[in-house]
Amino acid sequence: MNDTLAAAMSKIMNAEKLGRPACSVSPSSSIIKNVLSLMRDKMYIGEWSEGYESRGGLLTVNLLGKINKCGAVKPRFSVKKGQYEKFEKRYLPASDFGYLVVSTSQGLLTHAEAKKKNLGGRLIAYFY
Repeated sequence: MNDTLAAAMSKIMNAEKLGRPACSVSPSSSIIKNVLSLMRDKMYIGEWSEGYESRGGLLTVNLLGKINKCGAVKPRFSVKKGQYEKFEKRYLPASDFGYLVVSTSQGLLTHAEAKKKNLGGRLIAYFY
């Protein structure tokens, strides 16, 4: 598996479309955990818990039925502090609807937080 984040996001998206109350994501990584924490903070998913299996970790995510679409951004575009509108138009359906996840020098942030802190970075994922 080349991109564990993309696989995790598509697994969450498929379970959300089927109306399942929870889904399990394997293998886990720190980037996946940070993205899930951002999604939980913005109330798109419920709590998630970490378990262990033979290879990698296992994350169990409680779904709330609020995700319309989510995914990983490939390639990981570099974004300067004034270029967020360009990528908002590309990945999000409307302004002020949904979030881009940006990897900055201060950790993973949503694009709105990165704009406030005047930071650039690399695009990681999106959800709305």
